Amino acid sequence: MKLITREWLDRAKDDLAVIEEIIDNHALTNMVAFHAQQAVEKTLKAVIEEYEIAFVRTHKLEFLLEKTKAHLDFPVDMQSIRRLDEVYTEARYPSELGLLPYGKPTEDDARTMQEFARNLHENVKSVLQ
Repeated sequence: MKLITREWLDRAKDDLAVIEEIIDNHALTNMVAFHAQQAVEKTLKAVIEEYEIAFVRTHKLEFLLEKTKAHLDFPVDMQSIRRLDEVYTEARYPSELGLLPYGKPTEDDARTMQEFARNLHENVKSVLQ
């Protein structure tokens, strides 16, 4: 595995660690969602670096997955990808950070996003090793 690939995976792992620290705080579901999105983005960017796929500056998970799916030997839940895409905002206004179209993620949403991000990270690591 390339060094840059490992660095992307390590940064994704940092986001997953933040989620572990805050997952039980019901007031921080928006931050769980945000860090889950970031973990998935960084995990997919690790694949892009490892396989030297043309890198494009984007935060769109669906686009990143499209670029990387030929190198993944496991299915990826598109509903979860699209849901996390809804979380990311370019604007970074406090009222928008980590919000879904219907508002702040529920605790169930947060746990589902955590599980998806963690599983994707583990599956990608196993493919890249």
